[in-house]
Amino acid sequence: MAQSTVIDMNHISPSLLCRIQEERKCASLPDKKKVLVFSDFGIDDIVAVLYAYYSDTIEIVGIVSDYGNVSREAALKNVKYLQSLTGITDIPVIGGAVSALTGTQPQFYPEVHGVAGLGPIIPDEIDFDPSDISENFYEIKEIINQYAGEIYIYSAGRLSSLATAFVLYPETMKKVKEFYVMGGAFLVPGNVTPVAEANFYGDPYAANILLQLSPKKIHLIPLDVTMFAIITPAMIDRLHDFYVKSNDKVGQIIKPMVDYYYEFYKKTYPDISGSPLHDLLAMWALADGDKMVFEEVPIRVAVNTGCTFGESIGDFRKSPDKAPWPVHKIAKQFHYGQFISEVFTTLQSGPSR
Repeated sequence: MAQSTVIDMNHISPSLLCRIQEERKCASLPDKKKVLVFSDFGIDDIVAVLYAYYSDTIEIVGIVSDYGNVSREAALKNVKYLQSLTGITDIPVIGGAVSALTGTQPQFYPEVHGVAGLGPIIPDEIDFDPSDISENFYEIKEIINQYAGEIYIYSAGRLSSLATAFVLYPETMKKVKEFYVMGGAFLVPGNVTPVAEANFYGDPYAANILLQLSPKKIHLIPLDVTMFAIITPAMIDRLHDFYVKSNDKVGQIIKPMVDYYYEFYKKTYPDISGSPLHDLLAMWALADGDKMVFEEVPIRVAVNTGCTFGESIGDFRKSPDKAPWPVHKIAKQFHYGQFISEVFTTLQSGPSR
């Protein structure tokens, strides 16, 4: 569970924010973390990618665009939309999976993420032929080999493509430094069924393959913590004012998307005070893994059809005789005040490239 410290963004003075920004620019920073992103490019996915765009610690070196919140074609179009906004077109874009390893047709969620995955934004002006980049999955090998031993993989969607990479390229995947995956619900209710979280439920076969074949312990960022990564409307309004005053067209897409997202959450969780930006929390954790408290436990995912389908199970018993399942790292706690402070400082720091 997140600690209860809360920062009111309205009380961070412009002068302090300016000083923090200048210190960040002048500081001697280590090389950025090279990150290969797997995503289905819904609202919180895009906010997470924009956090990386403004971050001085993360460099996205490749994007795998999957089905999930929207179709693969819509996700690829959203990537092109972001390219048109940011002017960054030199990051390789790779077409991922169109459906789950279960063989079932994917279910999309326009009531959560909008028809296009951008809330109320429909990028009709984007001219896009999905055949240009829809079947180039093999290119992930080149990216991983180029940054062997230093590349991070960040997954914020269904796990079909990432699981496929483990099956096809087991030796290549050993060259990945760390894996950060937003998914699962261990000691809290699910968000698709009473027990299952959307990314695991969407393809539990893939989730199990990932847990079984990963050469390293995966950092899992589940609903147990992400439901506490709340961004309030007041915070978003203040951020949007900053983007309007600074004429930052990229940042100005955040408010309409997150406002749309919040409308869904208000209906589903009437007492919630803001939008839980699940994928943003996972990207923030990747930026500095020491910010999150993890517990190493044996994990498996239920794949039998029925009421437990897609359930993520961790053996949290204190007994030394635990289940003989693969052991991975489950996020258990983070400091909410630090999360809010660092996220908003980064989002208001200007593009890092």
